[in-house]
Amino acid sequence: MLEALLLALGNLLTLEHAQFLAMGVLLGLAVGIFPGLGGIVGLSLCLPFLWGMDPTSALALLIGLVAVIPTSDTFTSVLMGIPGSSASQATVLDGFPLAKKGEAARALGAAFAASLFGGLFGAVILTGFVLIARPIILSFGSAELFMLTVLGLSMVGVLAGRSIWKGLVACGLGLLLGMQGGAPATGEWRLTFGSNYLTDGIPLVVLALGIFAVPEIVDLLRRAGAISETQRLGAGWLRGLADMLRNKWLCLRCAGLGAVVGALPGLGGNVVDWIAYGHVVQTTRGPSSFGKGDIRGVLAPESANNAKEGGGLIPTLMFGIPGSGSMAVFLGGLILIGYEPGPGFVETSLDVTYTIVWSLALANVLGAGLCLFISPFVARLTTIPYHYLAPFMVMIICFAAYQGTRHWGDIIALAAVGILGIYMRRFGWPRPALLIGFVLADNAETYLYQAVQFYDWAWVARPGVLIIGAITLLSIWMGARRSPGAEATAEGAGTAIERSRRQPQLLFAGLAALALLVGLIDSIGLSFLGSVFPLAVNGVMLLLALVVLWKLWRGDPGDPTVEDQELTAPEGLPPPKRSAEFYFLAILGLLALAALVGFFLAVVIFFLAFMIAIARVRPATAAILAGAAAAFLATMSHVMVLDFPRGLLQSLVELPWPLS
Repeated sequence: MLEALLLALGNLLTLEHAQFLAMGVLLGLAVGIFPGLGGIVGLSLCLPFLWGMDPTSALALLIGLVAVIPTSDTFTSVLMGIPGSSASQATVLDGFPLAKKGEAARALGAAFAASLFGGLFGAVILTGFVLIARPIILSFGSAELFMLTVLGLSMVGVLAGRSIWKGLVACGLGLLLGMQGGAPATGEWRLTFGSNYLTDGIPLVVLALGIFAVPEIVDLLRRAGAISETQRLGAGWLRGLADMLRNKWLCLRCAGLGAVVGALPGLGGNVVDWIAYGHVVQTTRGPSSFGKGDIRGVLAPESANNAKEGGGLIPTLMFGIPGSGSMAVFLGGLILIGYEPGPGFVETSLDVTYTIVWSLALANVLGAGLCLFISPFVARLTTIPYHYLAPFMVMIICFAAYQGTRHWGDIIALAAVGILGIYMRRFGWPRPALLIGFVLADNAETYLYQAVQFYDWAWVARPGVLIIGAITLLSIWMGARRSPGAEATAEGAGTAIERSRRQPQLLFAGLAALALLVGLIDSIGLSFLGSVFPLAVNGVMLLLALVVLWKLWRGDPGDPTVEDQELTAPEGLPPPKRSAEFYFLAILGLLALAALVGFFLAVVIFFLAFMIAIARVRPATAAILAGAAAAFLATMSHVMVLDFPRGLLQSLVELPWPLS
């Protein structure tokens, strides 16, 4: 034991190890800042360069990258309202409203301080539990994992706002989208409509960008101002650091949640931030401002998503079972450089294990320190008029979405989910609820099927199931306890919907019910194992959708719509000049142009047209900005080996890169 510790310390202190660790951190920061890529893409980029490297140096490169992506992805979540990766989805809910208030630097400072704390906590947990975690993890079977997905779904009640019915139906729509493709139990195709693209379902990155990024971009364009409502940046990262210290017990609890959930194979970063966010909302007494810029809504998910990396290494190293997608690629990297994670790894390679643990801690310190240093400067982006930033952000999300499967279906799906997100936002439907349903759909069905296969229905009486079930009921009760207070907020919001404004909402709710009906009909012809889950989910959610329709027909408002917010906006705030549909059609114009001439050329033309016609800048300035965007796009494509969507022109004419 002592010899292994000394060997690990010696590895950590070598100059070569430090250099490659720093290189991995810098690459991780670059990948994390670029929205939609995340750890899977970053680690995949590293794999070809591992051949021939010294194992210790290669390990440092991998650890440096995987440690800081959950930290750096916070930039876009806070500044642009775009989830940087699956681990930073919940951060958007309060981080972006803080940026709108002119407190972007504070939000980033708090996020990075919490990320540093969570990362170090995860490393400590991994250090202490390396030798004792094995029996604990082995006690979790498919039944317990299914109950954890149910616990994640219970967060819908917390995030549903004043209309729990809309929240449940939105979750049902997410479950419906998550069930597309092959059934886990039988492999039967569901809801593919004859499309090869849909056989694997819509990628998570595409859905997250469409449901959050597109509506926020369109809304900011309508307001014709900067992201921030004020021109000040607030007290900066020092105030954010003070926020973290003031809420240290909250960060400790959420870091513990992150480490535990991260250690459970199959859950990982897709759900841990939602569980942490739900926890802080449920445990807050009295009126709160969650969803409107509460700093605790940033601290909770950020401390959890970094701690989960330490927890995720436990099953990866001890059982060779990756706890998440990024851990799966990390596992491949370990095998590539000569290590064989598994039950005997800790006994035979304890020095390597502790090298990984301490490298993880050091990388978190380095990554968080770099992010804290640059956050006040990066936060100034929020004071730039959004008409200058919008075409760049549209370019980024379309390019990032295409990397989901590198199929034109990614772009089409982004547009379809984007219009869904716009109308969910307009009519007060909670978008996080849809994302939670989508993320947990596959896990819920898989673990339920396995539990029934392994234990029959006796799984319901397993001790772990009963304990997690009790925690879930407690979670639901705590969420329901807050509902009356939420109902009372926003005086005047409870008035009946005017008939002229009721019809579009009725139409949207009717389309939601129709989608659930289609899912129900689609599952009827499948085998029992392939149909039981979608039949149950779609049947229940269809009934709830009918309840929403009935309540809307009566005139119940639920959450305030975008129109409500604009009617009650502060005096002096000019009304939007153009509709959301106008700007969405501009985005569709870019996609249509890309289908004709390819994405790279389309971006240049789109930039020029947008800057001259909408942003009203001089043609020379528009040309400079278009050239800068094209250079950035080409550089990212070349460095990260990423493809551009091809158009009709590329299929007819052989063009040089990057036009090809």
